[in-house]
Amino acid sequence: MLNNLHRSASLLILGVFVVLLSACMMGPDYIRPDTTKADSWRVTPATAESIANLPWWELLKDQALQQLVRTALEENLDLQIATANIEQFQAQLMIAKYDLVPSFDYKGSVFGLRNTNNNVVPLAAGAIPTTGNSGGLSLSHEAIDVGLKWEVDLWGRIRRSIEAARAQLLSREENQRGVIIGLVSNVAESYFDLRGLDYEVEITKRTLKAWDESVRLSELRFKQGAIPKLDLNRFQAERAGTAAQLADLERQVLQTENRLSILLGHRPAEISRGVQLTEQIMPMEVPPGLPSDLLQRRPDILKAEQDLTASNATIGVAQAERFPQFALTGAVGGAGLQFQGTSFGPYAVFKGAASVTGPIFNASALGYQVKAQEAQTQAAVAQYRKAVLTAFQEVEDALIAVQKTGEQQKALEEQVTALQSAYNLADVRYQGGRASYLDKLTAQRSLFESELGLARARRANLKSTVQLYKVLGGGWSPEMVKQPQEAADRGDTAESIKATPVAIR
Repeated sequence: MLNNLHRSASLLILGVFVVLLSACMMGPDYIRPDTTKADSWRVTPATAESIANLPWWELLKDQALQQLVRTALEENLDLQIATANIEQFQAQLMIAKYDLVPSFDYKGSVFGLRNTNNNVVPLAAGAIPTTGNSGGLSLSHEAIDVGLKWEVDLWGRIRRSIEAARAQLLSREENQRGVIIGLVSNVAESYFDLRGLDYEVEITKRTLKAWDESVRLSELRFKQGAIPKLDLNRFQAERAGTAAQLADLERQVLQTENRLSILLGHRPAEISRGVQLTEQIMPMEVPPGLPSDLLQRRPDILKAEQDLTASNATIGVAQAERFPQFALTGAVGGAGLQFQGTSFGPYAVFKGAASVTGPIFNASALGYQVKAQEAQTQAAVAQYRKAVLTAFQEVEDALIAVQKTGEQQKALEEQVTALQSAYNLADVRYQGGRASYLDKLTAQRSLFESELGLARARRANLKSTVQLYKVLGGGWSPEMVKQPQEAADRGDTAESIKATPVAIR
């Protein structure tokens, strides 16, 4: 009967202990903070569809640009750093999880002694005289001990630490995704900068060739006395200014190639080109989707939320530090001890202990540690809300840029057409002596500046579309690194290729 009562009491104590262990966790549980709600965008109607749903290789059609992006995703050093950070925090999460389970250690020893003379052998218990044959005293000892230590997570300190470590890992994964999004957009924007500069160089060279012809004809007419020296000097000055502008554009081309090379993880080198700036294809419509989608798509918002989750969990860790910590220790050992002529059988040792440790004089300091962590969490709340507001601003800015650069490009196309006609007419009139040099000079200069403006507007429109894709969260994730080529090999279309979400561990 006593055994039954003892067994029942043990089961009751164990049940109460399990309930306490599973229910008691210090600190607040995470709740997503309220943020500013938005139902629509200022300049564009909100739709269920979003340009961000497109995989990047469906947005960027230029084959040369696609190859540059693939190279960057494989060899960019910032992305390698972000990937290594994920591996680091994966290991730290596993370390935190192992704090929940008992830890074991072991210790073994082997000892042997043989006395071949009839002498006294000193032992710890005294002196043992030996007699007999030349074998003398023979002693052997073998032992092994296995120890156990387990901290009982009564207040949830370890579990909150695991929660914080898991959130930190997810934060690093979102950071990696943000690096990928930024990397692809930076490569695309730099490539469009490069193709835009190439187009400006082409325009400038064509204009410089026209100025060369104007200077040549003006020199002939000056020698014939048909025009004054002032006219010749004006044409020569315009030619020299255009040559200087060409040299500056060529400098920018080389520096842009160098910037792209670093993004690719290579030393500065020449960058391969694809189609011309004027042949780049972008979607006619760029639906931004719903504003609420940003909270689930933008990696910077998701990273800020995971940082907040980690900080919130650390409050529980700090609170649990103020309470006693319970630990169980135990050991099991066995050994065999033998003497020649006198045998001692093997023996085993079992021991166990429970310990309680807690703060006394530093309890107040630990209380202030809780307050410090709560203040840090409030800062993380503000940082999360700021990330949401910043995301809304960036999307609104990008939508405005896409709309206005498109309007600017259309207006400049009309201007270039008109100025091209005006220049042709002025040149004919000047060659026929029915217009002054100033009419031709002004028309040629205006056409040149307008063509450069149109080239820059086209480049800005392409970049603004990529920027909108980026600030909407894009369709990029680490699992997409090798998908473009695989999809191209299979002949998949945009409808059959879906964005792969970041794996959550």
